[in-house]
Amino acid sequence: MSVRTTVLLPKIGMTMEEATVVCFYKQPGEPFRRGEPLYEIETEKISQPVEATADGVMVEHAVAAGADVRVGEAICVVDLAEAGAP
Repeated sequence: MSVRTTVLLPKIGMTMEEATVVCFYKQPGEPFRRGEPLYEIETEKISQPVEATADGVMVEHAVAAGADVRVGEAICVVDLAEAGAP
C-alpha cells in the first residue's frame, strides 16, 4: 500500500530556522529507496543531503532548487511504499 505525503523541511540543528534547497536528487516520477538522498539543503553552517526513510516515488517538487524554505514548510510530495515520512 502506498501513502502520499508532503515532505517538510526538518530542523537539523537547534538554531536552524531556514535553509536553501540546493538541488533535488530525484525528479517527479523517479523511484527511490530508503536511505537514498531526495534533496540537498544548505544552511549558514552546513550543506547536507536529506535521505528518504522509506521506499517510494517522487511525485512533485513543492519549491524550486535555490529556494529558501523555513523549517516545517513543504519541500516535495512523495508516494511512499510503506508508512513513514522522509
